[in-house]
Amino acid sequence: MPLALRPMSPRDPHEHHRVATTLELFFDLVTVLAIAAAAAGFHHSISAGHGLEGLPRFAFLFMAIWWAWMNVTWFASAFDNDDAVYRILLMVIMGGELIFAGTATRIYETMDLGLGIIGWVIMRFGMIALWLRAAAGSPEHKTTALRYAGGIFVAQLYWVMLYLFADPASPWFYVIGFAGYIVELAVPVYAERARQTPFNRHHIIERYGLLMIISLGEIVLAISYGYGLLNEAESPLAVALCATSALVIVFAIWWVYFCEDEHMPKTDLTHAILWGYGHVFIFAATAALGSAIAASLDVAAQEAETIQAEVSKWLGISLALGTATLWFVRDRHHLLSGRIALSLPVMSVVYLIAGFLGLPVWGFAILAVLTVIWRSPPARADAA
Repeated sequence: MPLALRPMSPRDPHEHHRVATTLELFFDLVTVLAIAAAAAGFHHSISAGHGLEGLPRFAFLFMAIWWAWMNVTWFASAFDNDDAVYRILLMVIMGGELIFAGTATRIYETMDLGLGIIGWVIMRFGMIALWLRAAAGSPEHKTTALRYAGGIFVAQLYWVMLYLFADPASPWFYVIGFAGYIVELAVPVYAERARQTPFNRHHIIERYGLLMIISLGEIVLAISYGYGLLNEAESPLAVALCATSALVIVFAIWWVYFCEDEHMPKTDLTHAILWGYGHVFIFAATAALGSAIAASLDVAAQEAETIQAEVSKWLGISLALGTATLWFVRDRHHLLSGRIALSLPVMSVVYLIAGFLGLPVWGFAILAVLTVIWRSPPARADAA
């Protein structure tokens, strides 16, 4: 492509055959690395019997990674003009995320943002520049774009102040930190009230599906880790059973998530916000499930400092959270038959109970298959 410059005009939200670009897929590659670092830290915490201590660290890191992805994804859906400046700014954001991803392990262990805050500043600089371009190129969305740019700047000041003045060792650090995410989450709500940006529904559904695949990749990585233990484990059959059961689980999660094409039947602001934000619980739960499965494999290989009954709590919580949230953001908006409509709410409760009863991984595999059988039959209905 020549180094051309084009106005950053809004794209047609009804554009046919709109798919993710290669640059967006390239951006996702950086997201993969960041999520893997956060999930690895949580895996070691669960395996060491400190899952509850590691949970806020994992949640803090995952929120940051997801939010960086969210900012780019929704902006691109509405304003991606694929000119040279757009590409360069997105590459700047990718560079910032790589810095953040490279320090993710240290952040998880110490909660000291360190160089991570530099990566975050670089990412936000790129996003502010993109929104200022959108304000200049789209008069009808100028107020919205300027609100985004200003809101991101204010939120970034908050993070810099957090880094400079908050003690990472203090329990209050998490309270202050998660308050920062409330500020971040409020920016789109405030900005979009001026005029909603013209995102492409099918493009957003595809992008979220791709991030779901990335999250499932954490489970696949754990399974690969398990099969790699077979040559060294004292109980190879136990490890093989655990890894194969996890393989059934990841296939079942994929099946249930992608059994409906119409993931987002409405495009009004309230629905878009709840659908878009709600998915963070699905993505985080899926990545956390990968961590719990990896810890279960440690138990099977007799390399963990905890027992399976404790790890099973995290398996159950992760599956329950992901399943319940999928019902909230997707299934409750479809006119499903009574039997199918109950599948995800009921199974989320079953997963949670099974976790606290200490069900082994193969037991969760059976429950996952039952979930597929119960939920997957197509129920053609219009959106409510």
